[in-house]
Amino acid sequence: MIRSLFSLFNVICAALLAAAVLAFQAVQKPPALPEAPRLQLAERTPMKVQVYFTDPQVRTMKAETRTVQVTQSNPRSVAQAALNIWAAGPDSSANLAVVPAGTVAPKVYLRGTHYYVDLPAAYANLRYGASGERMLLCTLTRTLLNTRGDDVSFVLNGQPVDTLGQINMRDPFTRQDCADE
Repeated sequence: MIRSLFSLFNVICAALLAAAVLAFQAVQKPPALPEAPRLQLAERTPMKVQVYFTDPQVRTMKAETRTVQVTQSNPRSVAQAALNIWAAGPDSSANLAVVPAGTVAPKVYLRGTHYYVDLPAAYANLRYGASGERMLLCTLTRTLLNTRGDDVSFVLNGQPVDTLGQINMRDPFTRQDCADE
């Protein structure tokens, strides 16, 4: 009688029954709550950039050294931060903003050593005349090419255009195109 109780078949069935009970208990436990992710805010790094504005007579470009806060210190992020400062206007009352207060900053893209600036559609309606338009494009160019890059190409609202009012925008602007006279 004892011999039939511990037969191979009974031992295997008892082991399977024990495994089934343990598995049943394991699946009945509520799952462990995942730990909430720890959000780490991107660390901002201060960087000094030179941003160009104009004098009140709109004849010469005036540089201001400003500190921008960037989360990534790659050239495109620094350039976009500089253009955001440019659109916000100068700190010094001796300098004049190139665009009206509240004007959206252009978007900047970088490919190799070439900058591409996408001017918002509102820039086409500024009606500055040739000298004002040249100052607008040249202050942008000088701000971007101050530390790196070869040239700046401009598009308007994502589309290539021949002119911004009276100024030719078919060819890229270089440092020499915007040198102080």
